[in-house]
Amino acid sequence: MTAQKIPSLDVLVDQYLNYLLVEKGLSKRTLESYSRDLTRYHTFLLNNGVTNVSDSDTPLILKHLIALRDSGLEARTRARHLVALRGFYRFLVQEKMIGRDPARLVELPKISLKLPDVLSVEEVKRLLDSPDPKTPQGARDAAMLEILYAAGLRVSELVNLKFQDVNLEAGYVRVFGKGSKERVVPIGMYAQQKIQNYLDASRKRLLKNLISPYLFVARAGKPMSRQGFWKMLKRYSQKAGLHKKITPHSLRHSFASHLLEGGADLRAVQVMLGHVDISTTQIYTHIARDHLKHMHTKYHPRG
Repeated sequence: MTAQKIPSLDVLVDQYLNYLLVEKGLSKRTLESYSRDLTRYHTFLLNNGVTNVSDSDTPLILKHLIALRDSGLEARTRARHLVALRGFYRFLVQEKMIGRDPARLVELPKISLKLPDVLSVEEVKRLLDSPDPKTPQGARDAAMLEILYAAGLRVSELVNLKFQDVNLEAGYVRVFGKGSKERVVPIGMYAQQKIQNYLDASRKRLLKNLISPYLFVARAGKPMSRQGFWKMLKRYSQKAGLHKKITPHSLRHSFASHLLEGGADLRAVQVMLGHVDISTTQIYTHIARDHLKHMHTKYHPRG
C-alpha cells in the first residue's frame, strides 16, 4: 500500500500521544520521552523531503537509526527510539491509516547488558535492622525499608502509599505504579510486624493530632519526599556499614533477584514488579544464573 491522504505528521504524532495518555494511561515522563523521540523522527523525515508516512517506510526507519548511531547515541537510546517508532506505526495500522507496519521487521540495536546493583541477603538484613524501632521516626523508617524490600516497590510508590492500601490481616499491599496501573503485592511477616509496630506506637505521635491519608507521614502529616527518603536510606546504609552505592532501586533489584534465586517464576516476579514487558524483568535472570553457576561450582563434586 502506498502513502494515502492522511493527516500531517505532527497531527498524527499528537493523536498517538493522546492515545497513549487516554487509552494506555502512560505517565507524563514516558509521554515526554515518546514525544521527544517522535519529534526527532519527524524532523528527520522533513529533512529528507518526506511529508507523510507510508507502510513502505522501513528504509527510512533504518536510515534514521543509522543517523542516530552516527550522531553518537548509545545502543540503549537508539533502542528506545525504535520502541517509540514501533508503537507509532502499530497505532497507524490499528487506525487503518496504513496497511502494514514498516517497523515490525527492524531489529533492536544490540545492547550491552547492564546488571543492576544487588545486595546480598545478609546486607539487606543489616540495612533493615539499622533503624531504632523504639523512636517514632525509627519505627516509621524500619517499616518503610522493610516494605520497600518485601514488595519490591519504587520509591514513588512507597512514599505515596495510602493508609487504606495496606491489608495487614491478608498480608498484601495495593500499589499504583507507572501510568496509575494498580497491582497487588503480598508482603511477609516481617513487613507486617514492622508496619503494625509503626501504627501502634508511632504514627499518631508523628501526626500530632493531624489527619493524613498517607501511611508513612513526615512533617505536617505530609508524605516523605523522594529526596527525603534517599537521604534517610543513605544514613542507614552508612550506619549498617555498607560501603557501596545504595539507592531505593537497589532494594527493588534485590527483591527481584532474591525471588528468582529462590526459584520464583519469572512471570510472577514480573507481575509483582509491575513490569508491562517481561523483557524488562529478564535482566534479573542473569543475576540468578550467576548465583546458580556459583552454587554449582561450589557444591557440585565435578563443578
